Amino acid sequence: MVGSSDRSALRALLDTAVAPLSNLTHTVLSRAFERLGMPAIPEDAGSKSVRVEQSLQQVSDTELPRLAQRVLQQQDFPFPVRPPLRHQLEDLLWEEGAPPAIPKKARRELARALYLPELTQHHDRFLHLLDRLWVIEGPDLSFDELSALLLNGTRPVKLKDLIEKHVFRNEEDWSTEQLFESLGAFEAGEARFARFLEGLVSADVLLDEHLQEKTASTINDHLRAHGIELRQTGSDGGYPLFTLVSTRLHSNRKPKNIIFASLGKPDIRFRSSVDNDIEIVGGRPGATLVYDREIPVEGLRWGDLHSWWQDTHGFNSESDAGEDLYQRLLRSLPPNSPGQRNLFTAYRTAHPFCADDLALLPEVWLHWDPKTVKERGPEALLRSRMDFLLLLPFGQRVVLEVDGAQHYTRDNGRTPDTAKYADRVAADRDLKLRGYEVFRFGHDELKRPEDAKKLLLQFIPAMFSRFKARL
Repeated sequence: MVGSSDRSALRALLDTAVAPLSNLTHTVLSRAFERLGMPAIPEDAGSKSVRVEQSLQQVSDTELPRLAQRVLQQQDFPFPVRPPLRHQLEDLLWEEGAPPAIPKKARRELARALYLPELTQHHDRFLHLLDRLWVIEGPDLSFDELSALLLNGTRPVKLKDLIEKHVFRNEEDWSTEQLFESLGAFEAGEARFARFLEGLVSADVLLDEHLQEKTASTINDHLRAHGIELRQTGSDGGYPLFTLVSTRLHSNRKPKNIIFASLGKPDIRFRSSVDNDIEIVGGRPGATLVYDREIPVEGLRWGDLHSWWQDTHGFNSESDAGEDLYQRLLRSLPPNSPGQRNLFTAYRTAHPFCADDLALLPEVWLHWDPKTVKERGPEALLRSRMDFLLLLPFGQRVVLEVDGAQHYTRDNGRTPDTAKYADRVAADRDLKLRGYEVFRFGHDELKRPEDAKKLLLQFIPAMFSRFKARL
């Protein structure tokens, strides 16, 4: 998804995309506004062009990505968006959720390693993938250009025509490298190229499980050096489903369960609440939340949580469910740590809320310590949970910790405690070895709500930029 710095570019593209609406009648234009989720502009506000312009102006920057998605989904009414404008919109929307960079040299080398006739056994399926991601039907010609060609008894040659000739009918004419070159794959954005690779090994293109696995393995030979690989993350009608994931973190398997927002110490049996199956024994119903749905490759968003809460608690609207869940999450924050509360509320409210923002999960339990507090002391349990967890795109996991004086002192903060400090450092090492990135905040940095808001407005965008995620 696109970051706030790109909203001006997105608005300019959308201005071009919705311009054809002015060709509709006033009545049909009103229906088009409703279908696209654009603000309604009355018919007496001016010409149709003026109505379209005013409606787009009233769409907030926060809502622009959603409008772009709805525009891209139009197949007929009110208009389809054709390449290359469609691709420009997609590239902006996909940009910040892209995987690590795949250099041109690596792209070219993996293309040389792939045997094109194996990929193109099912012509219609292969063409459908190409048509979805590349411009193979164009270029669009003006009326004068098309008329000139017809007068000369010729017709425009499309890339699709060349593919049918040199890839399908005469399959040895083009190599995979030449096809990639013709498509523009070597110059394409990271997200588009990633979707192309996922499509090449999908059951939509290859109807042979062994060939899927072989192709994925060949591609991975050229990707792993750059911190990315195709990994089987599920199934599609019995065939393996491959997703590009980051290999920069050691333990980036998709979480099976997330245990969070506990109102007290939960009685659970597991080693890792993120990586393993779990069991919660006893306790008050609802005292601990367990999110057990699939985590999208784009990361866990507020909208995912809201939809889950709505389904499990019977709310009529997602917005009502979201507000109720937010209040439930606030109740899970420890009353003796205002810094945690300030961080959580600042994350949610420091900028206009959007359901597509990555969710911040409070009070997440990492693993159960089977020994009792009496045997090991209450400090042992500090390594069993995380203050906050973010599940970012491509399996990346970020932990935010708020450290108060009790974390490195004793005697109510009067005496430094090097043993406590050593324990915290060991906990960080353990988390990092498990594949988490850990960022710590001093409680004094977050003591006042305004301090927390100022800090997060600087830190969160910079942190997400590093991980190619979006706030």
